[in-house]
Amino acid sequence: MFIKINHKTTEEPKMDNKIDGKAVAAKTRAQVTQAVASLSVTPCLAVVLVGDDPASHVYVRNKIKFTEDSGMRSLEHRLPENAAQDDVVEIVRALNADPDVDGILVQLPLPSHIDSDAVIAEIDPAKDVDGLTDVSAGRLVLGQSGLRPCTPTGSVILAKAALGDLTGKYCVILGRSILVGKPAALMFLEQNCTVTIAHSRTENLPLICRSADILVAAVGRPQMVQPDWIKAGACVIDVGINRVPSVKRPGKFRLVGDVDYKPARAVAGAITPVPGGVGPMTIACLLRNTVLAACDRRGLERPAILEI
Repeated sequence: MFIKINHKTTEEPKMDNKIDGKAVAAKTRAQVTQAVASLSVTPCLAVVLVGDDPASHVYVRNKIKFTEDSGMRSLEHRLPENAAQDDVVEIVRALNADPDVDGILVQLPLPSHIDSDAVIAEIDPAKDVDGLTDVSAGRLVLGQSGLRPCTPTGSVILAKAALGDLTGKYCVILGRSILVGKPAALMFLEQNCTVTIAHSRTENLPLICRSADILVAAVGRPQMVQPDWIKAGACVIDVGINRVPSVKRPGKFRLVGDVDYKPARAVAGAITPVPGGVGPMTIACLLRNTVLAACDRRGLERPAILEI
């Protein structure tokens, strides 16, 4: 590619430090397919979708496709926008009781009149492939075997794809949410990293981020992390997905991360783009969790190929 500047043609600097989340996700899904083929049972993932949110429908469609492509069974339960909370809970309880269902995913967000926490609490922890129940969180804190949240799991896999063994690395998690920040901190700790959780109210935040060998940005603020927040050569995992107005196309929106990607890429040793970074890994790790749940529920040994 060439960029025209002042009527002179200059070749754009080549950088190979982008962490290709799509490629790593494809590799993970291939490992899931291989693991499924080695089992004596066919794992089954059930998805519960409430309402007409377009993004949720796209996500669910992709999850179903990849589930079936990997050789697993997929079930789908769709409810209207005005469905009562009791109706959702009733479906979850029925899926809990179904011995052929290994994983249950309630697609979030749910309509505002439904208590998401109450619905998630109904999921059998043995089938909690999103890793969101109290039991799953407790097992993570205690270092016990269990089903880990998908996005943090994907973040760890991407960091390992870039760096290999993470032992001894200093990891800063920017964000303290229960969905990403806190579980990601514990999962990087499991990889023998030294971990700091920072957030929007942390003093000297740029300085702390700049000390990290691995910086995981999960604060939910568009392009908050600037290049001078990043240590030269650091691995940057950008979990943020933010819709911002498009400059080139008025009235349209584009997706950006929590990191100002282009200038940050000139500093980082490895960095995930948005889109195409952590996002594809979330679905791949959901499939991985479904296989692990099927093995754990049936007393089967977890396939070695799925170990992180």
